[in-house]
Amino acid sequence: MATIVFQIAGWQSILLCLLFAVIYVASLYVWAGSQRETRDHPTTIKRRIMSVCFVTLFTPPLLWCFSTYREDSAEAHSLFEWLGIRVSGFFQALVLPLALTMILFLGPLTLHYMDGVFKLYLEPRYWTSSLKNYQWIRNHIVAPFSEEFIFRSCMLPLLVPIYGFGWSILICPLFFGVAHLHHMIEKVTHLKMDVDSALKQSLFQMGYTTVFGFYTAFIFLRTGHVIAPIMVHAFCNHMGFPAFNEVMAYQDKSLRQRLMFSFGLGLILWIFLLYPMTSPFLYSNDIYNS
Repeated sequence: MATIVFQIAGWQSILLCLLFAVIYVASLYVWAGSQRETRDHPTTIKRRIMSVCFVTLFTPPLLWCFSTYREDSAEAHSLFEWLGIRVSGFFQALVLPLALTMILFLGPLTLHYMDGVFKLYLEPRYWTSSLKNYQWIRNHIVAPFSEEFIFRSCMLPLLVPIYGFGWSILICPLFFGVAHLHHMIEKVTHLKMDVDSALKQSLFQMGYTTVFGFYTAFIFLRTGHVIAPIMVHAFCNHMGFPAFNEVMAYQDKSLRQRLMFSFGLGLILWIFLLYPMTSPFLYSNDIYNS
C-alpha cells in the first residue's frame, strides 16, 4: 500500500480542519424535517445517522487529496495507518484506554454500584431494548465513531506534522468544542429556552467537550488507534458529566466521605497511570510515537 506524508502549510491544515467540522455539523441540518422535529425524534436521528455516515466516508478521500506520495521516508505511512486503522496493537487499544478512563470515573462508577445500576447491565433485556433505541444507538455507537473519526482521526494527521504533538492536542479539540455550539439552536427553537440561558449552557458544553477533546486527542496520538478514543467516547457518553451533587445528597456523612474518597482516588490513580497505560510501545505505535 502506498505510503504518504502530509506536507501542507499551517493555514491550509487549519482551514481543512475547519472545513471538516463545518461539513459535519452542516450535514445534521440538510434535512427539512430536522428543522421542525427535535434532535431526539426517531426520524431526525435516522436522517442524521445517514448524513454523518456519508461525511465519514467522504472525508478520507478529501484528506488523501492533500497528501504527498513518499516511499523511502520513515515518516510516511499508509492512509489507513494515519487514520488509526490498523491491526497491530488493536486489542490493547480496545481495552486499556477504556480501563484507564473507568479508573478516572471510579467515583461515578461507585455511585452506579450503590444505586443498583450495575444489576441493570446484567439484564439481557437492557441490551436488547437499547439496541432498538435510536437515542442509545446515536449516543453510544454513531456519535462516538463519527465524531472521533472526523475530529481526531482525520484532523490530527494534518496538524501533527506541522504543529507537533503538544500543540496539535491543544488545537484539534477547539474545532470539536465549537462544533457543539449548534445545540443552542435546539434549545432556543424547540425547548423554548431564552437565548441567555441557552448560550450559557452551550458555552459550558463547549468547555467540557473541548477538555474531553484534549483527552481523546492525547489517547489517539499515544495509541495510534482510532478505536481507543471511540471506546472512551462511548463510555463517557454513557456516564455523562460526573454527578457531584448526588454525592452531597446522601445524608450519611461517612458514606459521603467514602464517595468523595473514591472520586479523589480515581483522579489520583488516573494521573499516575495515564502515561504508562498509553505508552506507544504497548500499541506498536510508530506513526504518532511521542
